[in-house]
Amino acid sequence: MAQNIYDNPAFFSGYSQLPRQVKGLDGAPEWPAIRAMLPTLKDKTIADLGCGFGWAARWMRAQGAAEIHGYDLSENMIDRARADTADPAIAYHIADLETLDLPQARFDLVYSALAFHYVEDFRRLVATIGHSLVDGGDLIFTIEHPIFMAARHPHWIADKDGRKTWPVNGYSIEGERRTDWFAKGVRKYHRTLATTLNTLLDAGFAMRRIAEFAPTPNQIAATPELAEELERPMMLIVSARKTGA
Repeated sequence: MAQNIYDNPAFFSGYSQLPRQVKGLDGAPEWPAIRAMLPTLKDKTIADLGCGFGWAARWMRAQGAAEIHGYDLSENMIDRARADTADPAIAYHIADLETLDLPQARFDLVYSALAFHYVEDFRRLVATIGHSLVDGGDLIFTIEHPIFMAARHPHWIADKDGRKTWPVNGYSIEGERRTDWFAKGVRKYHRTLATTLNTLLDAGFAMRRIAEFAPTPNQIAATPELAEELERPMMLIVSARKTGA
C-alpha cells in the first residue's frame, strides 16, 4: 500500500497552504506547460489519478469534458474535493494507485499531477492505465524530475563561487527515497529518466512530448523566487499515447 501521508494532520495542514492549493491551477507555475500538452477535452471521459482537491477535474469539466473520475488515496483530499464540487459528471473515489483497478477501454485521457513518484510499482500502474485507455487515448502526467529526486539528502548547496547548486548522487540507484517535507519520512520512489520512459514504451505507449519544467522570464518577474528553478529541473511532464500495439 502507498504511504498515505496526506492524511497525516501536520502534513495536510502544511500542504493545504501551498499556493497551488490555495489558488488552484493558477498557483501552479507549470500549469501553462501542462495545458499546452492536453488534447481537446470536449466530450472526453477522463481519469485523474491523485486528484487531490479536484482543481484539474473541475477545470477539465469546464472545458467540455463529458465525465471525470478522480482517484486519491487520501480521505482528506477526497472529502475536500467532494465539498468543492457540485457537478454530477465528476465522481471521486478513494483508491490506492499501487493496487488501482480501472475498467477496460473506459477513458480517453488519464491525467496525473505529482502522484506517480509515490508509487513503487510503476510498471503495474502503467499497465493498468494502458488497459483503461481506448486505443489512441492519452496519458499526461507530471512527476518530480529524477534529477530532483535522486539524492539521498536533496537540498541546495553552494559551489565554490557561492552559486546555488543541487546535488545529484546515486542517480542510477533506483528505489525508495525519504524526505522531510511538512512531515518526517515522506516516502517517494526514484526512477531514472530512461526507466520512466522505457516503461511507457514497453507498455505500448508512443511518446508525444516531454518537458522539463523551467519558469519563463515573465513568471520569474512576477515571482522572483522561481529563478532558482533554472538551476535544476524540478518537474518532468510527459505526454504519451496508447498505440493499440
